[in-house]
Amino acid sequence: MESKNGYFKLDVRDVGVFLQVFPPEEGGKIPEYKEVVAYLEGKGYGMFDAKELNRILSLTDGVQEVYVGAWNGLHESEHMEVNISIDKMLVFCRFYPPSNNGKLLSAEEIVANLSGHNITVGLSQEEIQRFLKDRHYCTNYIMAKGIPPINGKDAKIEYFFNTNHNLKPKKNEDGSVNYHELNTISRVEKGQVLAKLHPEIPGKSGKDVFGGEIQARQAKTLKLEFGNNITLSEDKTEIYSGVTGHASLVNGKVFVEDVFEVPADVDTSTGNIVYDGNVTIKGNVKSGFSVTAKGDIVIEGVVEAAYLSAGGQIVVKRGIHGMGKGRVQASDNIITKFIENATVISGGYIETGSILHSQVSAGTDIRVGGKKGFVNGGVIRAGNLVEAQTIGSTMGTQTKIEVGVDPEIKERYGELQKSIIQISKELEQMRPILVNFNEKMQKKETLSVERIQQVQAVARSFKEKQQLLNLQRKELKELHDQIQMSHNAKIKVKGSIYPGVSVNISEVSMNIKSERTFSKFIKEHGEIVVRTL
Repeated sequence: MESKNGYFKLDVRDVGVFLQVFPPEEGGKIPEYKEVVAYLEGKGYGMFDAKELNRILSLTDGVQEVYVGAWNGLHESEHMEVNISIDKMLVFCRFYPPSNNGKLLSAEEIVANLSGHNITVGLSQEEIQRFLKDRHYCTNYIMAKGIPPINGKDAKIEYFFNTNHNLKPKKNEDGSVNYHELNTISRVEKGQVLAKLHPEIPGKSGKDVFGGEIQARQAKTLKLEFGNNITLSEDKTEIYSGVTGHASLVNGKVFVEDVFEVPADVDTSTGNIVYDGNVTIKGNVKSGFSVTAKGDIVIEGVVEAAYLSAGGQIVVKRGIHGMGKGRVQASDNIITKFIENATVISGGYIETGSILHSQVSAGTDIRVGGKKGFVNGGVIRAGNLVEAQTIGSTMGTQTKIEVGVDPEIKERYGELQKSIIQISKELEQMRPILVNFNEKMQKKETLSVERIQQVQAVARSFKEKQQLLNLQRKELKELHDQIQMSHNAKIKVKGSIYPGVSVNISEVSMNIKSERTFSKFIKEHGEIVVRTL
């Protein structure tokens, strides 16, 4: 048996009018005191004992009654209360029974009552019939529902080459890098599909129960952005490589470059190399020479005291021997057999077998693995992780290891948060002015030249502030990612770390006083703590 709320009704007698209270059934709710009083006062019956009314409402053993006043001469018909949700999307109707000799509502009268409240959308005939078939009083019926908007679906671009700059190279069983299968550079063939655009699906407006329009969130549009050596399909949804080479994604734009190959060393026979795409060097890069590429640089041999700069990744299969002068810098990852007496800077991660007396910096991780996996001397900096087999030496070589975000970045992060809040407030203050102006223009109202100039100045300022807001939000997200990464910044030593090593996590430092093994250094409660691996 279904539950049924308790309810009340007026009973007109010769001696006056009584309120009868019927108990709930099967777990239904008892009538609320405020609801009963509101009904009685609305009908003009206020001569009741409040204490007695409150008492009988709480009873559930049969029908109770209380005197509420002299009869006003009217037989009360079935009553309907209409309530509308704050968002104007739902209409709740609540019914109260007629007094003896009162009339019941018909379907037409219920509809007319709703129409009188200007409800024009989503009327439920099914719910009306449900009530008429089995009247439940003091119970909410949803008699109308607005039509919710359907938000648009954003366009999406699917890429068919590696766009993950954090993809790590394959390893041999001993932990060293397998230079034959790096898997970090995206080689593509001529005619290969590089990307597919999945167009946006437009949104559809909805309506509230009064017929007011509810705007849907409009979908974001995208288009395929690409450089040379790429062709676009007729329907503009796919792009194909025009050459065999390497693909890369830079700031949302796809590039494919064929490879510039140096068959031997970069030396006096070649001079310095400058190329817009990827560069492969079969030999060594000799001291004093430079290689600059907008794409990746792959070197089969050794880099001496030379200068390397890549817009992509750098792979040096036999290592970097900088002789105190070499500098290797990449926007993405750097993978090399060893780093010795050199400055190496990576926007991504660095993977190597050893670091000796060098200045090494990586945006994310520095992993020193393989059989030896040692770091000895110099300064090693990483945004998230430094991992090695051994750090320092028994000779007490001065070695500095730094991880985490710079305190200046945190300060800038706070400044951006405050600025974004302020600009957002200013934009919200300007928005009504522009909306009001547009409405007046649509109605073709006459405005003074001075007023038009004022609004145009507001519009220019709005556009400038919106652009600044977008730039600051982008910078804030980038800093947020760095700070989130720094919360988990750590240093791992799989073997030994020796005295002479300085460990720094963000702004906190620790000098190693005695040899430690199998250790992990993390920051907790403003201090560096050591855990066992």
